[in-house]
Parts: sequence; C-alpha cells; structure tokens
Amino acid sequence: MSPAFNKDGLLAELKGHHLPATLVDAVSYKLRQLEYAEQKVQLLEERLRLQRLNKYGPGSEKLSNLQLELLEQEPGVSQAEVEAEGERDKPAPRTGSQAKRPHPGRQSLPGSLPRVERVIPCTAEQCVCSHCQQQTTPIGYDESEHLELEPAKYFVVVTRREKRACHHCGEGGVTAAPLAPRIVEKGLVSDRIVIDTLIQKYSDHLPLYRQSAMLEREAGIEISRATMDGWVMRVGELLLPLVAAIKRELLAGAYLQADETPVAVQLHDGNGANHQAYLWQYGRPGASTVFDFQMGRGREGPKQFLGRYEGILQTDGYAGYDRVGGPEMIHAACWAHARRKFYEAAKLHPADAVATRIVASINELFAIDARASAQKLDHTARHQLRQQEATPLLESLRSEIKAALHGALPASALGKACNYTLSLWQKLTRFLEHPQLELSNNLAENSMRPIALGRKNWIHLGSQQAGPKIAAILSVMETCKRLHIPVRDHLAHVLPRLANLPASQLDHLTPSAWQTTQLTNTSSGLL
Repeated sequence: MSPAFNKDGLLAELKGHHLPATLVDAVSYKLRQLEYAEQKVQLLEERLRLQRLNKYGPGSEKLSNLQLELLEQEPGVSQAEVEAEGERDKPAPRTGSQAKRPHPGRQSLPGSLPRVERVIPCTAEQCVCSHCQQQTTPIGYDESEHLELEPAKYFVVVTRREKRACHHCGEGGVTAAPLAPRIVEKGLVSDRIVIDTLIQKYSDHLPLYRQSAMLEREAGIEISRATMDGWVMRVGELLLPLVAAIKRELLAGAYLQADETPVAVQLHDGNGANHQAYLWQYGRPGASTVFDFQMGRGREGPKQFLGRYEGILQTDGYAGYDRVGGPEMIHAACWAHARRKFYEAAKLHPADAVATRIVASINELFAIDARASAQKLDHTARHQLRQQEATPLLESLRSEIKAALHGALPASALGKACNYTLSLWQKLTRFLEHPQLELSNNLAENSMRPIALGRKNWIHLGSQQAGPKIAAILSVMETCKRLHIPVRDHLAHVLPRLANLPASQLDHLTPSAWQTTQLTNTSSGLL
C-alpha cells in the first residue's frame, strides 16, 4: 500500500458512519487483497530488475528500471551501449587537480628472469664527430628492456641403456643400466609433457582435445585425447595418497575455511544426462588446501571429511556445514556473504539509502582489518585493534539491521539480507574472540574460480571414478599456488617416485614440507 494511505484510518471512518458490518468487512477484505497485490508487484519488480542486472552486467547497476525496460526492447544490445546509457545521468567529470591521478610509472620486468644482452653499435657516420671529423669515443649505453620468448621446441630423447655381460664365464647373465622412474611407464612422452598437459588443463583451462590439436599442429604428432586422459588419470591416482597426507596437515591445524561448488559428472547410464556432483574445498589461509569430491551436497560430505575436527570452521550460511566435526568445533560465518546480500539489495533499489548505509558500515568493518594489514600487525595486535574499533561498530550495525528488518518486506532482498545476517550474528562475531579468524572466507571462494572457469571449457568430469583423482590434482595445484611454489618443479620432483614410496614417507613430499626442504637446502648451499 502507498505510505500515504492509512488503511486503519479508513476502516475506522467507515465504522463511524455506522455502515453495515458486512460492508465494512468486505472493504477490509478488499484492502488486504490490495495490500497483498502491491507487495507481490514489488517483489516481482525486484526479481525482474535482478534478472536484467544479471543479463546486462555490472554496467547496468546504475540504470533505472525505465532505462532497463528500454534496453529490453532493443535487440542485440552491446555492453558499450549499456555503459553509455549508464553515463548519461552522471555529473560532469571534475576538472583541475582533483581529476588528475599520479602516473604509475613504467612497468619493470622481474629480476628473476634471465637476461640476454644485445649491444647495438653506432653507425659508421656516428663514429665520426660531425664538428671536427675526429673519431668519437664510447661513453656509455642507453639501456632498455623488453620481454622475449622462444617458441616451444619439440624433440625426441633417445635413451640408450648400457648392457653388460661376462665374457669369461657367461654365467652372470646380462645386466642393463636402470631407468629412472617415470610418471607413465613406457609412455610415449616425457614427464615434462605430462605435467604440462595437467597445468594447461587445470590451471589454464585448456581441454584435452585442444591440446591434442595443438600438438599435432606444432609437432606433427597425433596423440589422442583418450591417451592424454590416461595421463591425467594416472597422475590423479598417484596423487591420492599425497593429498591424504595434506589432509592430515590441515586437520592438525586450528583453523579451516570451507566452500563448495557444483561439477557435472557423466554417469554412462544410458540416458545421456549428467549428474550434478560437488567439489568441497577445505583450506587454511597461507597454507594448504584440499578438494574433496562428493556426488551430492549433503551433510555427509563435510561430516566424513572433518571427522572429529575440533578447530574453527569458517563457511557461508549453508546448513550442510551444521552439526559436523567434533563437539568442541567452533563454527564461524563470513562477513563477505552478508555484505553481498545487502549489496544485492542496494543494486535492486539504488534510491534506497537503508541497504547502501548498511553496506557502508560493513565496509568500515573490513577497513579495520585492511588497516591492520597495511601496518603489518600480527594477530595479537590486530585483535586489540578489533576490540577497540570493531566492537562499537558491530553494536551500531546490528541496530541498523534490526531497524531495516522492521520496515522491509520479509521476502524482499533487503528483508532476506537482514534475516540472513541476524540469524548468523553469533557466528559472524566470532572474530572478536579468536584473533586468527578472518572476516571472510573469500580465500576459499577464490580457490573455486579456476573450477568455475574450467567448467566452461572441459564441461564435465568423465566418470564418478575420475572425481577423486581430479580433486587430488586440483588440491596439489591450488596448494602450490597458495604457497607460491612452482607447481611444475614440485610435480616433477614427487610424481615419478610416488608409485614406489611407502605411505610413511609421504608427509615429507607435501607441498609445504617440500618447500621447507627446498629452503633449507638453499640456505645450506645444497642446491
């Protein structure tokens, strides 16, 4: 109903005229119907605006509903047109010194890259002085740098193993020099090509059929996608026990972040449809991460993975993470998810100052941690800063959200955001009690982005049995990425020996343990 319309006042006025009760009841019923219809229209308009914002992208957020409606009537609207429409009502840009931004300067190339020096001598004319015609002398060089590359060069390595036999007695038989262990025994390609295939698929999101075509184009070699898939499955099988060791490292710690994302799986059951499975990701900031493949999104997945885990588990508001772990486990929530819901409400109703004000308050909360990061404070110092500044801010924020909930429709975006945040308030404020706890589990979400990008390229997993193996590959790759370890170096070191290594020695080959060993060897001069 319109805010200016007083339904109760109208009914009281009708009763004051001593109208029949049946007529007053009929009017009251119609007014309730009208109020419900207006609320339904408001919710439907909100959903329609959200669909249009998703359709036209971030550039459409500043458009009014009328502008979005006009765009709907235009076939083939480009993103540039959406941006141009959004700029129409913006104020003119500032002039003078306020509009100027400092130039970031010329980008420099990393010092770790090898340098190949090329000297360009002066021409014969430049070697003679233009004034006195005498020979000039070199006085220095103008230096510049640019990045260069060498195209991939394929070649065949011919391995000749020496064979020996005794010519005296002939009883000792023939012996041959041992071969070094390889990832794919008797395979047609080297370990380096197998590892490169993995990285191109799961880091660069390049499906195997494209890699097969590239290999044929660049080297004239036909290697089928099925053969390459066999390499991938072999690596995944080798990495399974190593990832189990990484899991033990994680569960021995005191803090985990978790998230999940869907992946399609071929079931080969004859109906041609894919099954929606899930990859659950568990990791710790600045440490390892593990992907766990499950055929569903039920609670059994995290329950099985976490076992009797007694540390802190930080997740979004999904109920599947409830009632898992040990009895002493502490469940924390994510402020980024709460902020996102208010931000969605602000996008739907740009003129509504309530959601915008709440988003600004949550931004202040993140600004406290950003300041601690800029000052390079440790967890103890950051905890003190949080106690001083975040505590009063949270009290004010909670009051704002309660007031917003009182004036919002329960099914509206703002109402849902308020209910979501208030229902998780205890979990959201755990960071005031635990210094190591981050405000959000954005790091866990970021670990899911390669999978989201990969889904658009490799589309689905080939079978249910392939799921755990692919999860193992992703676990090692993401862990190396988080620890800033060259994934090629780590895989080349550990993969060939995994087949014959006892489980008791796997703890020394996890990415974190391997990194520690490499640093130790470097400092002692062994590398």
